[in-house]
Amino acid sequence: MESVTGFRRPAGGTNPLNAWDAYGSTVKRTPKRAPVRIDHTLTEVTGPAPGAAEFGPSVTDLTHHAGGEAVGERMTVSGFVVDEDGRPLPNTVIEIWQCNAAGRYAHPVDQHDAPLDPHFLGVGHAMTDADGAYRFLTVRPGAYPWRNHKNAWRPPHIHFGLFGPGFATRLITQMYFAGDPLLPFDPIYNSIPDAAARERLCARFEMDLTQPEFALGYRFDFVLRGRDATPMET
Repeated sequence: MESVTGFRRPAGGTNPLNAWDAYGSTVKRTPKRAPVRIDHTLTEVTGPAPGAAEFGPSVTDLTHHAGGEAVGERMTVSGFVVDEDGRPLPNTVIEIWQCNAAGRYAHPVDQHDAPLDPHFLGVGHAMTDADGAYRFLTVRPGAYPWRNHKNAWRPPHIHFGLFGPGFATRLITQMYFAGDPLLPFDPIYNSIPDAAARERLCARFEMDLTQPEFALGYRFDFVLRGRDATPMET
């Protein structure tokens, strides 16, 4: 029987805890018994691998929708997808989704008392190039209340999903902004035990990526393995 090399487990403390008392819904959904680890088989480490054909043409400009331009502070988010040795990972599909500048998602479940922006759908996707690079144009998301606890507000953040060699290898994470005053109060951000790992979720402002009179530039890299791996939701 052909041996199968399983995916490397993340280092302890670098990913969010499955159950975090301060994050109420994790307590409700987390099994009370320790999970049983099952060795990966060929099914887990191979296809189907979604690519450009499944997702269609890239949608990297989130600021134009339904014939108009979104309201908010324009920004670009760009970076690289690499492995633990800094080697680029080309042809990786990246999804992006976020709320608008007022802190509301274009989704019927979101009933936050904030205005919808008809010209901001808040979703997109791209595929990394030969250097593992990607780039999106969007607007800075707003903070919003989420009723986890008294006066609970989610700090501005952007969701990302990455697809590897198979559908089962989808990874999901969130990008925050360094220095945001809401970060110390956010149970989701603080469910990651390691402080250095939490900091890796904060995008870096870079003047070299900023376009004069148009958009601020932020860099957010994805490291998929190793001691500097980007924390991912489990």
